[in-house]
Amino acid sequence: MARTIAIGDIHGGLQALIQILNKIEIKEADTLIFMGDYVDGWSESAHVIQLLIELSEKINCIFIKGNHDVWCENWLNSKGVNATWYMHGGKETIESYTSFTPEQKKEHLKFLKSMPLYYLDEENRLFLHAGYTSPHGIEKEPHKSNFYIDRSLWEMALAMDNDLDESSVYYPKRLKHYDEIYIGHTPTTNFNIEKPMNAANIWNVDTGAAFKGKLSAMDIDSKKVWQSDNLPSLYPNEMGRNK
Repeated sequence: MARTIAIGDIHGGLQALIQILNKIEIKEADTLIFMGDYVDGWSESAHVIQLLIELSEKINCIFIKGNHDVWCENWLNSKGVNATWYMHGGKETIESYTSFTPEQKKEHLKFLKSMPLYYLDEENRLFLHAGYTSPHGIEKEPHKSNFYIDRSLWEMALAMDNDLDESSVYYPKRLKHYDEIYIGHTPTTNFNIEKPMNAANIWNVDTGAAFKGKLSAMDIDSKKVWQSDNLPSLYPNEMGRNK
C-alpha cells in the first residue's frame, strides 16, 4: 500500500537521514514530503542535498523550502553571506561545500530554487515549513516569507482550548481551510517533547534535529513515527546549533 510520509527538519544531519530512510524501508509507490531546512547545523549539509537529489530520481519526493534553505540558496546564487545565517549554521554549510565542484553547486542551486513554499494534496492536507497569517488561507497570504518564518500559527494552535469545536465562532478561521496541516520549523523539544506534536489540526514533525533532538518521519495516514538517534550522538565531535 502506498504511503505518504512527512519528514522533519534535517539541518545537515546526513547520518540521521540515512537512519530514517533505512527504518522507513521505502517502497517505490511511497511519497516522501520533506518539511524544509535541509541545511545548517551539522557538518554534512551539502551531502544531504546531494542525497536528496539522488533520492528524488528514484521515488516521488516533495521538498518544501525552509528559511535556512532560502539563506543557502541566496549564498549559492552569489548574493553574499547573510550574517544571521552564518551564525545559525551557515558557517558549517559553507564548509560542507569545500569538496563540491562548481557544477555540483549549480545543480544544488537549481534544486533549491525548484522547491515549493507549500504543498496541498488531493485530500486537503497542507504541508509547509512554518505557517501563514491570513484568515483566508495560503492563497491570500500577503507575505510569502511567512510560509517559512511564521511561528504564530503553531503558537495559536498550542494556546487553543482543546474542547473548542470547529463550529464555534471562536475557532480560528485560519485552521478551517484544511483537514490537516503539517509543519516543521519550531522544534518540539522546545516544549520538552521528543516526538511529533499535535495541536488542533496541526502536526509538527520538527523534533529538534538541529540541536539535541532526533530526526523524525511520520506516516500521515497511520500516524506511525520513525526516529533517528539523537543527533549529538551521531556527530559526537560537533556542536550542531547547540552553541
